[in-house]
Amino acid sequence: MRPEILIVDDQKGVRRLLEELFKKDDWIVHTASDGFEAIAKIEEITPHIILMDMKMPNMNGLEASQKILENHPHLTIVMMTAYGEMDVIKKALDAGVRRCITKPFDIMKLRQVVLELVTA
Repeated sequence: MRPEILIVDDQKGVRRLLEELFKKDDWIVHTASDGFEAIAKIEEITPHIILMDMKMPNMNGLEASQKILENHPHLTIVMMTAYGEMDVIKKALDAGVRRCITKPFDIMKLRQVVLELVTA
């Protein structure tokens, strides 16, 4: 069974980069450009993991993660944030986000974190 991932980021370039990275590893890749789109996708698919950007228009990653985890507490979310702000990271972890990665990130390190969380 191929693993599935949902990549949520308002930057098209980041979505495309991560999509290519995971497709090379034979993942089924879904993408969303904001929190509202991510919530809608979760009603259609059940990914093994979600990569969620923190800062997005319309609905930020923290709000989207909270809403997703309310209805799907079993889902694994990794938050990608450009902020080193401990309060944002703490709120995300308190909401049930499994890991926070600071941007800019090393894509190979991110890939390793995703693999560890999915195979754990």
